[in-house]
Amino acid sequence: MSPDALLGLVMLIVMIFAIFIGFPISFTLLFLALAFGYFGLGQMVYSLAYFQTIGLMKEELLAAVPLFIFMGYMTEQAGLMERLFIALRLLFAPIRGSLFAVVILTATIFAMATGIVGAAVTVLGIMASPIMVKAGYDGRLAAGCITAGGTLGILIPPSVMLIVMGPVLGVSVADLYAAAFGPGFLLAGMYLAYLLGRAFFNPKLGPPVPLEERVHSLPAMLREVAVGVVPLVCLIAAALGSILAGLATPTEAAGIGALGAILLAAAYRKLTYAGLKRAVLSTTATSAMVLLLATTSNIFGAVFSRLGTATWITETMLALPFGPVVMLLLVLVIIFILGWPFEWPAIILVFLPIFYPVVEALKPALSQSLGIAPDMVMVWFGAVVAVTLQTAFLSPPVAMSAYYLRQVVREWSLATIYKGMFEFMVLQCIAIALIIIFPRIVTYLPDELRSDIASEKVEQIDDSANRLEEDPFKAMQEGAGSPDEKR
Repeated sequence: MSPDALLGLVMLIVMIFAIFIGFPISFTLLFLALAFGYFGLGQMVYSLAYFQTIGLMKEELLAAVPLFIFMGYMTEQAGLMERLFIALRLLFAPIRGSLFAVVILTATIFAMATGIVGAAVTVLGIMASPIMVKAGYDGRLAAGCITAGGTLGILIPPSVMLIVMGPVLGVSVADLYAAAFGPGFLLAGMYLAYLLGRAFFNPKLGPPVPLEERVHSLPAMLREVAVGVVPLVCLIAAALGSILAGLATPTEAAGIGALGAILLAAAYRKLTYAGLKRAVLSTTATSAMVLLLATTSNIFGAVFSRLGTATWITETMLALPFGPVVMLLLVLVIIFILGWPFEWPAIILVFLPIFYPVVEALKPALSQSLGIAPDMVMVWFGAVVAVTLQTAFLSPPVAMSAYYLRQVVREWSLATIYKGMFEFMVLQCIAIALIIIFPRIVTYLPDELRSDIASEKVEQIDDSANRLEEDPFKAMQEGAGSPDEKR
C-alpha cells in the first residue's frame, strides 16, 4: 500500500469513529476531506473540492429530491393517509387481522406518494395504534406491522433514496424505479401473508372489527373508497406513470406530483397557510440535509479516490478467493452492518461508491451467474441494496423506525417494538434471498418497459417509411416545410 492510500484508509477510519461518537456527518466529511487531502495532495485539494461541488450543482436529477419530499409532506398535511386508512378499514372490517391488512395496504399505497419513512411510521402509529390497542391486537405484532409497513417508503418509488442512488451507480432512475416495484410488492405480499396467516390460526392476535363499528351501507362504503383511494391513486399514476412510460423525467414528474398534492389538499379543504408553511419548512430541512451530505460526500469520495485508497480496496477484495455471488453477499453484509449506525444518505453517498468498482469488476461474472443482461446488473444491485438498507431500518440498536413509533405510542415499550420488528426483519432477509435466487423479480418490469419503448420507436420508424413510400414528394414537403415557413 502506498503512503497516500494509507492516508486515505486512516481518513476513512477516523470518519467512522467520529460519526460513531456523535459528530455531524456532513461537516465531519468536509473537514476530514480537506485536512487529510491537504496532507496528501497539497493545494490541489481545494480545487478538487470546488470542481466537485460545481459538478454536483449541475446534476439536474437532484432537483427532483425537494419536489418529491414536498409531495410527500403535502399529502400528509392534506390528510390523505387518514382517508385511505378509513376507506380500507371499511373494506376489510369482516376478516381476521383486518387492521394488519389495512396498515400494510395503506403503507404500500402511501409509499407510492411519499418516500419519507419517518412520516409514514409516525402517521400510521398515530392512526392505527389506538384502534389496535382498543381491539385487543397483539402489541408486538402490531408494532412490527407498523414499522415494517412504514419502511416500505424507502424502497417503493418515488423513493428519494433511489433518486440519489441512480447517479452513484450510473444507472437510470426510471430503471431503478421499475426495478424496485418487484421487491417492494414482494415484501408487502409477504407481510400480508404472514400477518393474516397468524391472525387466521390465532384470532386473539388480530380479531375482526366488531359488528357495531362496521359500515353496512354499500353506497356509503363505495363513497368513502372513492373519496379516500381514487384521488391518491390518480396522483400516483400521474407522477410515477409518466416516469415509467418515458413521458417525463423524474424531475418533471416530481413537479407534477408536487402540484397534484397541492390541488388535492385544496380539494379536501386542507390547504391552509399553516399547513403549507409546515410542509415547506420540513421539505427545506430534509432536502438541505440530503443535498449538503451529497456535496460533502462527493468531496470526500473524490479525495479518497485521488489518494488511491479506493483502488487498493477494490484490488484487495477482488484478490479474495471467493466467487462473484459470495463476494456480492459480503458487500451486502457490510452494507447491512453499516445500516445500524448510519442513515441511508451516508451509506449511499459515502460507502456505496467504495464498493461500486468491486461490483463493476464482477459485472460479467454476475451477469453469467444470475442469468441477466450485463446492463441490468447494476440496476439489480441497486434494488438489492435498497432492500438491504430497508432491513437495516428494522435492526437494533439504532432502528430509527422504532424511535419514530415510540414517540407517538407510549403503550408499547421499545423492547416490544424491537421484538415485533425482528419478525419482519427475518421476512426481509428471506426476500433478499429470493431476489438473489430469482433476479427476474427485479429485472422483469425494467425489461418489459424497455422492450415496449423500443417497439414503439420501431413502429414510428416503420410508419414514416410507409408514408414515404406512399407519397415521397408529400413527405419531402412535410419534412422541409414551405418556402414561406422557412422565411
